[in-house]
Amino acid sequence: MESIVVEVLIPQELDKVWEAWTQPELIQKWNFASDDWHCPAAINELKAGGTLKWRMESKDGKLGFDFIGTYLEVRPKEFIAYHIEDGRKVEISFIENGNQVKLSESFEPENQNSLELQKQGWQAILENFKKHAESL
Repeated sequence: MESIVVEVLIPQELDKVWEAWTQPELIQKWNFASDDWHCPAAINELKAGGTLKWRMESKDGKLGFDFIGTYLEVRPKEFIAYHIEDGRKVEISFIENGNQVKLSESFEPENQNSLELQKQGWQAILENFKKHAESL
């Protein structure tokens, strides 16, 4: 099955975009799709073979899950690849273009939700990321 791609263009320095994407305390500030959710915990061992574990849950505490993966490749300020625990692959590219960064995220879809719903959810998280990275 073909991967889904979501992208944002962030008017910010590459160093700050990379930091916002990779630092656990900053991941907690943006890693959710809507304002009624949050990311109360994030572990991020940013190296090949390292683990990422980000807790995502509704603010009312009724829903939640751990987003868990293993890093396959990390090229600082350029590229990240990891497998989610269900085996799907995710790739993220950081492309510096003048005074902005294009962040492109490609992921293999799961088969429980529609492709459009998955794309909307991942894009919403990226939009939250963009808003946070711009504010740094």
